[in-house]
Amino acid sequence: MTDVELTELAKELFRIFARFEYALKEVGFHTGEGDASPHWRNFALSIDEILEEQATSELTAAIGYILDQPPRKQVVRNGELTWELAPPQTDSRADLLLLYVRRVRNNLFHGGKFNGHWFEPDRSETLMKSSLVVLNAALAASDPVRRAYG
Repeated sequence: MTDVELTELAKELFRIFARFEYALKEVGFHTGEGDASPHWRNFALSIDEILEEQATSELTAAIGYILDQPPRKQVVRNGELTWELAPPQTDSRADLLLLYVRRVRNNLFHGGKFNGHWFEPDRSETLMKSSLVVLNAALAASDPVRRAYG
């Protein structure tokens, strides 16, 4: 995939992610009064079993990649930027997957994966595509969120 194609894929992920967060908040998956933040964990818990039941071969492959090759977290150690696995702590597989999808988005948005050129382009492509598959499956698992998403 070319740099231009990867950039288009990243734009698609941003667009879908933004609409998804809007839909979560719109149907009540938010953190309550104050800042309007989506409550991803509550949403994940609401679809945990459904996500497992609808596992297509595409979803199974996406989940397998994300769990076997999880997105790393960019950190500063001894004044230098580096990457760590930093597995999130959760008791829900859906929550873990959506935490990793958010990490993929955060790495892109905050400049961890792109600085004029793509770092690890093949890995970035697979993580973005896998994240889109997981987001689409999560959307399909929730009628209210899907309706709000439009």
